[in-house]
Amino acid sequence: MAVEVVYRSSRDLERLFMDKAEADRHDKMLELAELLAEVLQKAVPSLTEQQVEEAGIYMAKNRDVFAKAFKSQPDALSELLNVPAEAVEPAEPTESAEPAKPVKSAKPAK
Repeated sequence: MAVEVVYRSSRDLERLFMDKAEADRHDKMLELAELLAEVLQKAVPSLTEQQVEEAGIYMAKNRDVFAKAFKSQPDALSELLNVPAEAVEPAEPTESAEPAKPVKSAKPAK
């Protein structure tokens, strides 16, 4: 019998990772997304909870592009405009009935 070590993000208990660093990155991304969602909700109260959650996750996943744009390089956002709409992942429901699935370690797409 083989033993396999997997890691779980403390903020997303449904996802398993084969690499501790990847689990830590995912956890930090979700923490940033949560804070961004709070700020967006305060700035635009008319947005629904799902909308601010999706926007927060989207911004957190693309933090490098937004960071460039905020550092006097607004053209960096054109990177995100050229990505097909299907490539944008909607926010995952926080209460999923699906069992946890192992996730391969890979860098997130920019």
